[in-house]
Amino acid sequence: MKEEKGYSSHPTAVIDPGCTIGKGTKIWHFSHIMPDCRIGENCNLGQNVVISPGVVLGNNVKVQNNVSIYTGVVCEDDVFLGPSMVFTNIVNPRSAVVRRDQYVKTMVRKGATIGANATIVCGIEIGRFSFIGAGAVVTRDVPPHALVVGNPARQTGWMSEYGHRLDFDASGQAACPESGKFYRLKDGGVTRVD
Repeated sequence: MKEEKGYSSHPTAVIDPGCTIGKGTKIWHFSHIMPDCRIGENCNLGQNVVISPGVVLGNNVKVQNNVSIYTGVVCEDDVFLGPSMVFTNIVNPRSAVVRRDQYVKTMVRKGATIGANATIVCGIEIGRFSFIGAGAVVTRDVPPHALVVGNPARQTGWMSEYGHRLDFDASGQAACPESGKFYRLKDGGVTRVD
C-alpha cells in the first residue's frame, strides 16, 4: 500500500484524477476509482471494486471484494456492502439503446448492511440500520431497521444498530443483546429509545 494525500492505495489500483478521497481510506488490489466521485474518511474498498463517476460514499463505508457502485448511488456513513453485491442504475437497460442520461438514484442510509450477492434495483431507498440478507433481490424501499431476505426481498423482522435481530414483547419493546439499547415498535416502524 502506498500513502497518498492521507489515504492508502495498492499499486494495482487505478485512481482517476478529479475524485475526492478522505483521509484514512484504504483502496485495495485492482480497484478503479473514477473521476467526480466522493469517498469519505476511513472507508475500506476491497479487491476489484469499481466506483463510478458521481458516486458518493460517506465516512467509514466498508465495500467488500467485487462490488461495482454505479453512477446514481449514494451511501451515507457506516454502510456495509457485502462481497459481490450488485447495484443497478438503469430501470430498462438495452445494449443497443444509450441511456446514460437516465441513471436513477439509489440511496443507502446510515448504518445499513447489504449482504453478499444481494441485488439492489435502482430508484429505491435502503433505510437507516436496515439489514439486507445475502442473495436478496431488493425491488422496493426498505424501512429503517428492517430485515429483508429472499427474491423478491420481503421483510422478516427488525434489526438493532449493532446488527442483531430484535424480539419485541407485547408492549412493543425490545433490547439489543449486544448494546443493551432499547427499541420501540410503533405504527409499523422501529425507533431507538434513548
